[in-house]
Parts: sequence; C-alpha cells; structure tokens
Amino acid sequence: MKTLDVDVVVIGGGSTGVGVVRDVAMRGYSAVLVDRVDLAQGTSGRFHGLLHSGGRYVVSDPNSARECAEENAILTRIQPSAIETTGGMFVCGPDDDPAFGDKFLAGALANSVPATEISVAAALKREPRVNPKITRAISVQDGSVDGWQLVWTAAASAMEYGAKVLTYHKVTRIEREGDTVSAVICHDAKTGEDVRIGCHFVLNCAGAWAGQIAAMAGCHDVEVVPGRGIMVAMNHRLVNTVVNRLIHPSDGDIIVPVHTVCIIGTTDVKAPDPDNLPIPREEVQQMLDAGEVLIPDFRKARAIHAWSGARPLVKDSRVSAADTRHMSRGMGIMDHSERDDLKGLLTISGGKLTTYRLMAEHIVDAMESQLGTKNACRTAEEPCPSPEGTSTTYHVTHRLHDREQDRMADQILCECELLSRRMFTDKLAEQPTGSLDDLRRQLRLGMGPCQGGFCSMRATGVAHEVGTVDIERATGLLRLFLKNRWQGLWPILYGDQVRQTALDNWIFSGTLDVEHLPEGAEVV
Repeated sequence: MKTLDVDVVVIGGGSTGVGVVRDVAMRGYSAVLVDRVDLAQGTSGRFHGLLHSGGRYVVSDPNSARECAEENAILTRIQPSAIETTGGMFVCGPDDDPAFGDKFLAGALANSVPATEISVAAALKREPRVNPKITRAISVQDGSVDGWQLVWTAAASAMEYGAKVLTYHKVTRIEREGDTVSAVICHDAKTGEDVRIGCHFVLNCAGAWAGQIAAMAGCHDVEVVPGRGIMVAMNHRLVNTVVNRLIHPSDGDIIVPVHTVCIIGTTDVKAPDPDNLPIPREEVQQMLDAGEVLIPDFRKARAIHAWSGARPLVKDSRVSAADTRHMSRGMGIMDHSERDDLKGLLTISGGKLTTYRLMAEHIVDAMESQLGTKNACRTAEEPCPSPEGTSTTYHVTHRLHDREQDRMADQILCECELLSRRMFTDKLAEQPTGSLDDLRRQLRLGMGPCQGGFCSMRATGVAHEVGTVDIERATGLLRLFLKNRWQGLWPILYGDQVRQTALDNWIFSGTLDVEHLPEGAEVV
C-alpha cells in the first residue's frame, strides 16, 4: 500500500473542497485533496452557470444575499478567466406581482446588493428577446461563471503552494487513534492501488455525499439534504444578460448565457440518492414552459442537453424535510469533536458555488481554532493563476480572437467551442490517463450545439495519432464519451434535436459502425 503523510486531508473535489485545499496550503499546511472522480464532476459542474449578485435572495435569504454580493466582487477579481461579467436583470412578467419589486429593492438596499430599477424600454433595448409584456425591470450584477474553470484555477493555485490533488481516489476508510482522526484510506481507480494518507486533520467537503464520508469515521446521522435540480441548455445565446423573474425563487425562473449557449434552470426536489439523479421528461417540459414566460418562442430554440445536480442543503427544521426549495442556501459547519467526541474532523455543507471561497475560509478558521493556531486567510487578495495568462474576465468571443491568430497553423477540432488541436494535445499530455470527459470539463470539448457529434471522433483520432492512447483505449474513450453525452440527450428528443440526434446516429452507426467496434479497453 502506498503511503503519504500530510497535515490535512481534504475530501471532495468540488468548488468548496478545492477552495479549502487552496486556503489550507496558503496558510502553510501540507495538504492533499482526494476525490473519487474528477474535479468538479459533481454539483460544481452540474449547475446553471450563475455567478450570483445576491439579488435572488434579497427577500428570501438576506444573509446569503450579502455573502453572494461580496463574493461576486472577490471572485471576479481573483479568478477573472472563469467569469463573464454579463450583468443581470430581474423582470416582472405579465402575470407576476409588480409590488414584489418594491420588496426586492428594499431588500437589496438593506443587504448591500447593487440593484437599480430601469425602464421597460431600456430593458428591452438591452435584451430584445425578453417578453415585451414585462412591467418592471431591475438591473443587478449577476454574471456567468464556468464552474470547471473556477475549480481548476483554484486547484492550480493550491498546487503552486505545494498541495497535492488526487483525482479518482475514492475514500474507503477513515482511521482513528482513540478520539482523533489519524489517516484516510483511498483506492486509486486508475492504478488499482490503495493509498494510506496519514494526517492530523480531515476536512469533509464532499457536498451531498458528506454524510457518507462522516459515517466512515463513525459519525453517523449527518443529515445533508440533496436538493435535485434539472437544467436545460439551448443551442445558442438567446440572451447575453442573465435574466431572472422578479418573484420569490421558483422553478425555471432564470436564464443564464454560458459560453456559446444559454441555460434555463432549475427545479428543486429532494433526492433520496445523490448518485441517482433522474431527468424527468415532465420537468424538462416545465423548464421549457417557464422559458416562454421570459422569452416568447423559447421552445423554438433547440434544446441540446439536460442534466441534474444535487445541492448539498443543510437540513432546516423550519421547513418540511422534503421542501428543499425553501431550505436556506447558507453554509453550515459541523464540529465532530463536539457532536461525536472525534477530534480532527469537520464537515461543511450548504452554501453556493459563488460563496465557495468564503466557505473555505470559515472551515479553515474552524480547524485552526481547534488546533490552537492562527494564520491569516489570503485567498481574497491573491489571484489564482490564469491558463490564458490574462487578468481580465472572458467574453464569448475570446476563443475566436485566438483562432484568428492560429487558424492557418492549427487544426480546429471543435467548431462549436473553437477548440484547437494544440489545446487538446497540450492538455492530453498533462493528463495522459484522462478520459475525453475529463478533457471536456477543462476544454469544453463537445459542449456546443452539436454535443460532440463531430469533434468527439476527431479528438479520439488525434489522441491515437499522437501516440498517447492505443487503439483499444481510443475505442473505450469514444464509447464512454458518447454514452455520457447520451444521458443528457434522450430527455429532450423533440423537434430539431431529433434531427441532430439522427444525424449523429448516421455518423456513428452508419459511418463508424460504433456498435460493432471491438469492445475496447475499460476506461475510468
């Protein structure tokens, strides 16, 4: 068994876990982050792409509103390459109560959330596709955030400070010596090897799976409620500004422009199992109906992908156990030395991707309080490294500029996302055991309107051509990629998407005969 020894083990590779390992490393501790799969493969990669201004919660959850407003400004400064400053609007639909706008403005003022009422004419000039029957509009500082880019740049910062990030390392056991945590045992899915990581402290940042991790240390009944929400991506940017309904948070009340597409979300239903998140067709229809309220003829755009994510909500005694919509979005930290007489273990849940850095600061402060140490948190001041080497926020045209410079010398693998061959091969060289889905999360391979219909076979061929993978693994990579794309396609098979899917089927079945290729190597 392979062994490591560090001060702190962070469990969970979503935004919170990566924020925590960055903070821990910057405060001078040796640290390892482990996740059973890839970074941001859970909730942090399964949301609607909104960088909250705080506006959504100024009436329903003022504390979350204040936190979001403050962290919005911080993240835009320290991780600009992950953020597009689209701005946002809350609009009052024809059947919505205009008086709610007064409560909204009062809540925004009370909680330091920048918000300004604008005329309906100004709102429609800004976003011509918005419902012309709206009666009020309020401008806010919402933005669009690439969750994968956010997580990977924070991870790069942590690694610059000496932290190790071990993906595909599933925690199988947490050891203790007496009343103190002593080690975390993991299984490396890539090599099949077990790893023992000796440590003095464990920070449980596993989100919706935090209860399962706590139970491995003998701390049972840690109640984190998974709130399942579905989202649907449309085939182009129907809006260039985040558009919200001016109502209490509800289902399908927000449309977010994200790179080359836009996303509508979301439902909110208690999920019994965060590993089993269905995408009910009726909820897809619900999202499309809700889109019509904000954007007339919303359904005429092509839905290209649907997915579910699980919010890790703190159980709230004020509401029904099944009422995840009205549970607080605030964070909660559980000290197991007080609850379970186990020192060296803290669990965090709740919060939002927008507040991930603040959540990390709070749990690391709590760890230091238990250890009796005190080091300053510097994560709000020091920028994370940018993969593009830029200190500015991105725009939807940022890759177009780059391709104009290198289009004659570098093949474009993905026209939808303007992904070049060199971008792909450079990342493949960094992660030779990565799957096409791992690279998709970092490069947006197959994330545009064709959903991998053309670029997936090109990427597979290039991976084999450069010698990184043999033919058996290449076949396995392609099969896994197509399987994972299909999960988000079948619930939206109607209209133009049926035609796109039929075209893809002709390509993969008719031309490549993918169903009859050799099985290929198993890919993790």
